[in-house]
Amino acid sequence: MASTPDELTINYSEGGIDVVKELDKAVLSKGAWTTILFRYQDWDARKEEYSKDRYSIRRYQKRNGEYQQKSKFNISSPDQARQLIESLNKWLDE
Repeated sequence: MASTPDELTINYSEGGIDVVKELDKAVLSKGAWTTILFRYQDWDARKEEYSKDRYSIRRYQKRNGEYQQKSKFNISSPDQARQLIESLNKWLDE
């Protein structure tokens, strides 16, 4: 288990294959509750290649010195990511 936000990852291997490959992350908040935006790819065994880039926002709570995932939101497409960005920009400009 991770004890700092920098140690948190969504990398996941199975049978010697990186099934989820983290490409980057942005720590959005730190503390007892930490929020991280991950950029990653999934392995498609059928095609034997990685997916296009995907994104996930995850919340972690620190308990007994270790972080535990409490929630996640996967951004399902580039269009959804753009809509999220546009909405936030609009609200921030108000």
